[in-house]
This record gives sequence, structure tokens and C-alpha cells, in this order.
Amino acid sequence: MPLDPASWNVLQRCLDHRDILQTGNPHVMVTRGTKAGKAPASIAYVSHLLDPSGVPPRMVRSTRLVDLVNTMDPKLVAAAFGMDPGGVMIYLADRVDEGRLLDERERRR
Repeated sequence: MPLDPASWNVLQRCLDHRDILQTGNPHVMVTRGTKAGKAPASIAYVSHLLDPSGVPPRMVRSTRLVDLVNTMDPKLVAAAFGMDPGGVMIYLADRVDEGRLLDERERRR
């Protein structure tokens, strides 16, 4: 799935930082404290990075999930994120895909 320009820029900066640290850590975000191991950056680290924007880490994840769930199969998104399929369904609340409704109405004719 293509990324928006801001997300692409963030990803590129994280990957450039990983190159500088010369780490074997499999995570995109790596800190000086996690570069020698396999642990992800802590929520506190990510939260601190986002403090100037006023956006909590959970909102970033939720925003990305909303986009994915509404453009792809929710079960595939759940599998990709290691979530329960029911857990991603809340991101479909108050959203109706008109294209799917029309297809269903046409099938009933």
C-alpha cells in the first residue's frame, strides 16, 4: 500500500537513522538503547518524539488502521498487525462503503 508523503518521509528518516547506528535490530525505529538487541523502541520514546506535535502514538496507529481497514479486507489487516479480527472492526464504525451496498442491491434484483 502506498504511503502518504509525510509517512514516507518519516520512514526514510528512520531507515537512515538505522543505517547510521549499523544495527541488526529488525524494527524500523531503533534507539541507541535498542540498537544492540532485538527490542522495539519503547512507547515512552515514541511518545516523547511526538510530544511537540501533540499527537499520541495511539492516534498514529489508529489513523493508519482506519485507512487500511477501509481500503482492504479487515481480516487481512488484523492478520498483518497480529490483532483479533474483531479488534479491527471498530475502525469500520460509522462507515458505509456505498460501492458495496450498490453491488448487494444489484445482486438482489
